[in-house]
Parts: sequence; structure tokens; C-alpha cells
Amino acid sequence: MSQRKAPSDAGRATIRDVAERAGVSVASVSRVLSGNYPVSDELRRRVMKVVRDLDYVTNAHARSLAGGGTPTVAILINNITGAAFAHVAKGVEGAATLRGWLSLVGTTGDDPERELALVNLMRQQGVAAVVLLGGAYDYDEYQLRMARFARSLDAAGSHLVLVGRPPLEGDVPATTVDYDNESGAYAMASHLLSAGHRKILVLPGHAELTTAHSRLNGARRAFEAYGVPFDPGMVRHGPYDDEHGYEAVETSLREGVDFTAVLAGTDVVAAGAMQALRAAGLRVPEDVSIVGYDDIPLASQLTPQLTTVHVPYEEMGRVALRAVADRREGGPGRRRSADGEHLVLGTHVVVRNSVAPPARRD
Repeated sequence: MSQRKAPSDAGRATIRDVAERAGVSVASVSRVLSGNYPVSDELRRRVMKVVRDLDYVTNAHARSLAGGGTPTVAILINNITGAAFAHVAKGVEGAATLRGWLSLVGTTGDDPERELALVNLMRQQGVAAVVLLGGAYDYDEYQLRMARFARSLDAAGSHLVLVGRPPLEGDVPATTVDYDNESGAYAMASHLLSAGHRKILVLPGHAELTTAHSRLNGARRAFEAYGVPFDPGMVRHGPYDDEHGYEAVETSLREGVDFTAVLAGTDVVAAGAMQALRAAGLRVPEDVSIVGYDDIPLASQLTPQLTTVHVPYEEMGRVALRAVADRREGGPGRRRSADGEHLVLGTHVVVRNSVAPPARRD
């Protein structure tokens, strides 16, 4: 009986070849590779072993990009006008250009379903890497589906890179480039507490976002370290935009909430909060202090200039692209060692003019 051989380049492996070698149906192979359906671990291992043995990728375009063609990196961002992660995209694109790579940018519109759909589309297009920017949504089904996409990307010679969000749980072939988010919030809240503030309005971001979780946790830890009770009633969740900052402060003032400082989740939120304070006839920092997070150019353009947390966004983008390039250029051993790699960059407080001791209120 003759032994079956892997198809040659002239007769590229098809999904039927994979199914026959694995002893399963074409539909089963499709489910494993799509990442859209739950499959058993045993089936995934069997199919993926054959995929590797036959060097199978989902289409000829993917095979070209995974081989000698020009590598393309897909950058998926919530909002292309968002200043913070636009700087990450700039870092990715700049590092890609230096290597002769192409960059694509897609926007998710803060919609987890659209984000997952774009990851799947980029996988089908055969990009060298998908770089996801910004906080993740903290629910189980999203995490499971993203892990499946990471495995599918890996099987096609591509890679998933998460920037500014926690790593996926378990043995998932994805690289995470993060920053010390919680410690930044801890330092920022500590700065306000050390100035004497005790009644602090906290605007950490959307309650479902991991970014907001970390910033709120950092603030809570600072209150605990200073022996100051943390009041959950002083927390206002919402999007990272100036409208939320304005509305949160305006509503709090109208409801008679007593606060001497605002801890904003981003510089943009802080700008909106500052406008609301001015509209109410309050001065910053003489009447109310305010701080931000990110240290985008806006922070130094506000009046007064904003005390904030510096996040090395552009460097994060460069690190993300280097991680992908290292995997592609380092051979199989490098690729295995990079699975689940988690890189963390530091943050620090930038002190400007928006904080003063709380004003006396007779």
C-alpha cells in the first residue's frame, strides 16, 4: 500500500486534503479553522497537526503573505480620531515602514461584535499580524472567541497582538504589549490624596472595559494605602470622550455632590470635565483640582496644563511590531517561545498645573 504524500507547491493542499489526512469531514476542518464554532480539544489538535504537516493556509492570498510576499499588518482601533491609540498605530506603522511592511487600519466603533468580525476578516485576508488596540470586553464568550481566532491566525502563519489590554487566558498563541495601567492610576490618585483631597469624583471609563477596571482598582488601592474610605457613589462610568467628562461633572454639581477633585480616566475626559467646571463658574485648580490619564498632546495645551499619567503609546506600537517581526524572522523555535508572551511598559505621573490643595469651604 503506497504512503500518502503531502501535496506539492504545484498542487497546493486543499481543505479536502486536510480533512482526508485528519480523518474528519470538511465541515469539521472548517469549524476548527474559522474559530466561530465550539469544537473539542482533541479535534482541534488533530486538525491543526495536519494543517501544520501540510503547510495549509486558507487561501492563496494568505499563503503569499505568509511566505515571500510583502507582509501586511492590520491595526484595529476603536476610533481613528482617538488620540491615545492613534499614537500606538503611529508606532506600529512607523516600525512596519522601516521593515518594508504594509499597514492596514480598521475601526471597531467600540463594538465587540464588529471587532471580532474584523479579526476574522483579517484572518481570511492572510495578514502577517492583527494588532488590537485598547481595552478588552470582560465577558467569557468574547474571550473564548478571541482565543479561537488567535489559534486560527497562528495556523495560517499569522499572529494576534493585543496592545493595552490583558493577555488571553490559557495557552493561546498571542502576544500582549501592555502598560502598567493600575499602577498609573494608583500614582495619580495618590498625588491627589497627598495634596489633601478626600472627596474625589472618579471617571474610570466604561464599566465593561478592562482598562476601566484597572484604573478603578488603582484608585481604590491608593485610598486604602492612605487610610481613606473609598465611596463607590463617587464613581461615574462612561465612554472615554469629552461629552462624558462634561456630563458627569455637570450632573454631579446639579445633584449637589460634594467633591474637591476629579480623577478622569483619560485626558479627553478631563478636558470635558474642565469645561463643565468653568461653565459652573468654578476655577481649576483653585476651586476643584483635576487630573487625567494618557499624556497626549492635549494635556499640555489645556489651561491650566493638565497633570496626568504618561503612557508610552508610540513605543508600545513599535514593540508590538518588533514582536511580530521577531517571530517571523526567528524561525520555529522563536515562534514557540513567543506564544503567550506578555510585555509590560512602565507609566509615570507628569505634574503640571491642574492640582492644588482643596479650597477651604466655610
